[in-house]
Amino acid sequence: MTRGLFDLTGRVVVAAGANSGIGLGFLMGCAKQGADVVVWGRREDRNLEALDRLKAAGAGRAHHEAVDVADEAAVQAAFASTLKVMGRADCVFVNAGFSSRAPSFPDMTSEMYHALMNVNLHGAFYTLREATRHMRDRAQNGDPGGSIVVCGSLSIFHGLQGMEHYAGAKGALAAMVKGLAVEMGQYGVRANMIAPGFIMTEMTQNSPQAEGVIKHFSSITPLGRPGYPEDIEGPAAYLASDASRFQTGDILIVDGGRTVKSL
Repeated sequence: MTRGLFDLTGRVVVAAGANSGIGLGFLMGCAKQGADVVVWGRREDRNLEALDRLKAAGAGRAHHEAVDVADEAAVQAAFASTLKVMGRADCVFVNAGFSSRAPSFPDMTSEMYHALMNVNLHGAFYTLREATRHMRDRAQNGDPGGSIVVCGSLSIFHGLQGMEHYAGAKGALAAMVKGLAVEMGQYGVRANMIAPGFIMTEMTQNSPQAEGVIKHFSSITPLGRPGYPEDIEGPAAYLASDASRFQTGDILIVDGGRTVKSL
């Protein structure tokens, strides 16, 4: 069956932090276009559950790695293992991370700051470094091309009290993406960022506050609702496929219009 413009048959898409939420949404969009998929996540049981869903959605080959991206050696080992099993990586989605909030910036502890940076920024750096090494090596051996995608945040554009460390990590990654777009372009590799609005995950939807959360984000979003992991599927298929072959160094905002609405 042909899938047309967004066909990913035979392409290998690797996503970190991908056994649920935005990461899984990204891989689902690629699986529906026939991609081979690789789930990176810390919990093996959740990874295996995600693989079942991805196979049911249309993925070709499916693989997982249990990895904590804050561990540099673990990232190197996971990427090497991924290549051994899958042979290549055509698209890498850097998504592993978490959020935390201090009462205020002056009250933020060093422990909170470093814990978040170790995953959200340093873990992203380790993953990006392995991805670019692989894609550069492929290009130098006559096989150019690839897509690097980083998960950003609206905190790059809006100030959030007590989350300056989170916004700082995402802002640093936005700058890194621009640098990678310039450096990796010579190898036919694109680098872009997705900046999602508020995305309802399974955990959020099952919380006692879910109704209030949905009501709040519906009221501040022009499209009248919060986002869901399924809303990442289309942008994922676009950025992983040749449909985006001339787009690089960009931030694709997926927020239902939240950033363009005045207060």
